[in-house]
Amino acid sequence: MAPQLAWLGLGNMGRGMSKNIVEKGNLDKPLILYNRTIQKAHDFSAQVGNSTVASSLQEAVSKADIIFYCLGEDPSVLETLEEILKVDVKGKIIVDCSTVHPDTTAKEAKLVEDKGGDFVACPVFGAPAMADAGQLICVIAGKTEAVQKVLPYCKGVMGRANIDFSGQEPSKATLLKVIGNTFIVGMVTALSEGHVVAEKSGLGVEELHKFIEVMFPGPYTAYSTRLKTGDYYNRPEPLFAVDLARKDARHAMNLAETSGCRMRQVELADSYLKTVKEQKGEKGDIAGIYGAVRMQGGLPFDNQ
Repeated sequence: MAPQLAWLGLGNMGRGMSKNIVEKGNLDKPLILYNRTIQKAHDFSAQVGNSTVASSLQEAVSKADIIFYCLGEDPSVLETLEEILKVDVKGKIIVDCSTVHPDTTAKEAKLVEDKGGDFVACPVFGAPAMADAGQLICVIAGKTEAVQKVLPYCKGVMGRANIDFSGQEPSKATLLKVIGNTFIVGMVTALSEGHVVAEKSGLGVEELHKFIEVMFPGPYTAYSTRLKTGDYYNRPEPLFAVDLARKDARHAMNLAETSGCRMRQVELADSYLKTVKEQKGEKGDIAGIYGAVRMQGGLPFDNQ
């Protein structure tokens, strides 16, 4: 018999991930949904089908065998886990898909295991659109038996590929996730600086974009398109919010410092992200680094 699953929180990523569990997870019981705003959970349940709404977080946890959540900030993760652990979790698997500091992951694992449960870290690479399309990359770590019970909901359901650290400490997954995110912020910084120099030198951003399409298809081309079309500042809500990008940068810089080294590329990117926050507030996006680089070069933040 398949386990009973619950999903806590329905943010941008959570909606896409839980939708794919409903649609492709071969559930023989409805997915239990919980969201702080209960009506949001009811509306989402009506949209995706094969799900039911719990009236409280504790109700969702008490009825489930495997509990997933994906939240934005480390304090929110620990607050949610505190609420989860008010329920008897013996024999249950708690799965955190959030991007948090590895120390936070280690703390979560100890808290859950001290209560007799199993903890699995499963942070994911990809934007909300990739979550919706089931194209995330899942990084999964924890005790082998627990991980094996979670893997059926990763590749082929929530994601297109797994990076499997079965049998290793859960913090290994978030360590990779934090370091991996520095490649994303570095890519956006390099593209932003290239676009600005291309514009100011007379080459032109369209000509640079042609090179990027041929040489770097995939994420580089996608982000280059976001820059040249103005998508980096005119979206109603960000794809990768500036506050979350800066949180990830802080985690990366802290990891580097405690390891006796530095990530100067991340330090630079964070200085640009500070400008993005000043200019666009909570609507700022990681791609807004382009606007900050434009301002540094004497151009307006918005390119259109």
